[in-house]
Amino acid sequence: MAEIKYNAVGRRKSSIARVDVAPGSGKIIVNTKPVDTYFPRETLRMIIRQPIELIGATGKHDISVKVDGGGLTGQAGAIRLGIARALVKMDADLKGKLKKEGFLTRDPRETERKKYGLKGARKRFQFSKR
Repeated sequence: MAEIKYNAVGRRKSSIARVDVAPGSGKIIVNTKPVDTYFPRETLRMIIRQPIELIGATGKHDISVKVDGGGLTGQAGAIRLGIARALVKMDADLKGKLKKEGFLTRDPRETERKKYGLKGARKRFQFSKR
């Protein structure tokens, strides 16, 4: 009999994470690499583990992630949202707890586009009166 997998999608900035959560030993694999190898900073690994630690399921689920686009911070945020959504699919009773902590809310902040005549989105060239 095949094991039951719960999948969900998480997004943040320009990153998209496809997350599969299955009962297991607590391994987290990101793009075929262990999470400790893929994310060098402890803060990013902590962000990813937040929803699992909140529900007290550390070491009970195997998580497989395919993440694409953006930088490491955006990818970590996308993975956190994907894990939280997959956990809610697995057990609907967790929704209130995860929502209260803000793990089910997609961060809407995106990069502002560059405007013509400027150095970036908002930075301007130095003004000279004479």
